[in-house]
Amino acid sequence: MSTDDFKQQMHAQLARVGKALANGNRLELLDYVAQGPRSVEELAAVTRLSVANASKHLQELRRAGLVRARKEGLRVYYEVAGADVVDLIAALGLVAETRLAEMAHLVRTYITARDDLETIPAAELLRRSKQGLVTVLDVRPAKEFAAGHLPGAINIPVEELSKRMKNFPKGREVIAYCRGTYCLLSVDAVALLRKKGYKARRLEEGFPEWKASGLPVEA
Repeated sequence: MSTDDFKQQMHAQLARVGKALANGNRLELLDYVAQGPRSVEELAAVTRLSVANASKHLQELRRAGLVRARKEGLRVYYEVAGADVVDLIAALGLVAETRLAEMAHLVRTYITARDDLETIPAAELLRRSKQGLVTVLDVRPAKEFAAGHLPGAINIPVEELSKRMKNFPKGREVIAYCRGTYCLLSVDAVALLRKKGYKARRLEEGFPEWKASGLPVEA
């Protein structure tokens, strides 16, 4: 094989991955399967796709090696193929935020304008959590929390937070996290906590990035 042939074939394989990512529905599906295994039916429901359409997109992601599947009875469950896929999606988001004015505008409008305080890095959160200095709050749905979460985290979905936050010690900072860097659940949670007088910040990223970096996870 000549050098030119190698380059052509290599770029063709890279293009397979790029093609699989070149669809908003597939990126949304990756966002959900990065939280833990989900059936096609569950994924169709949370993404508002038909089961047939969700299955088609998931098969495209599988052919590109981005997800893996297993069958249990009549249901097929999908999960992200590995930490490298989570890293790839994070890199894609960073490039888009840096290079696309439209993406930067979305981040400013829906995240920065509502929460301009500095987020807490994963390593610092782990250290402070071990010392008992913070309350770690997972605001994802209970099913995602059960599939995996940060050590010592408590699970209160955003829609239940106003009723249950009264048990938090007022003198301890609350660190909220959710599905990833651009997940608005933690933004909503922090805004609500601050309104009620709590000191609160967001984790810099989310559960998938935490797990992908090799930090401890409980299930």
